[in-house]
Amino acid sequence: MDQINVTLRKFPAWVLYLAGAAYPMWLLYSGLTGGLGVDPVKVLEHEMGERALQLLILGLAVTPLRQFTGLNLMKFRRSIGVLTFVYVLLHLLVWLVLDVQILSQIWADILKRPYITIGMAGFIILLPLGLTSNNWSVRKLGPKWRSLHKMVYAAAILGAVHYVMVAKGFQIEPLIYLGVTIVLLVLRLPKRRMRVQRA
Repeated sequence: MDQINVTLRKFPAWVLYLAGAAYPMWLLYSGLTGGLGVDPVKVLEHEMGERALQLLILGLAVTPLRQFTGLNLMKFRRSIGVLTFVYVLLHLLVWLVLDVQILSQIWADILKRPYITIGMAGFIILLPLGLTSNNWSVRKLGPKWRSLHKMVYAAAILGAVHYVMVAKGFQIEPLIYLGVTIVLLVLRLPKRRMRVQRA
């Protein structure tokens, strides 16, 4: 594991940003050239949402992976977080601009469809986290920055529940995402209990 960590430290974070930017561009190209089937908008919307949830889960897994396996991805955690926010934003924009398009219908869907309400709540939580994922904000906010970014836990649950509700019928994959998210959050509970006991 030490050798893997040494190798990972040699990779700059911009490589992750480059790969993250290439995927949506490839999807857009595929959609324009007929590679996403008969309903490319829905495929694009789904892909952006699912990849965003996967990145969100990966971000949550960084600390447990270091604690339980020794794999150190801390160098890439902020990059993962930024890409998560960008993918969520793209998922939302595809829905707003390419899918619904009508402003009044957008507002009606947010109010009447619980899965959209939950998804929007998750985005609202992620918005300040995405806007403060930079060195200036870290210096400006100080200790408050870490407290603010713990809101990602709530966003993760909302995102996983949103995916479960979007799925039609009983599908195991969304439930797996939800289960993994819950496990990753539960792994943080013993530490908190120990801190309370020590205090």
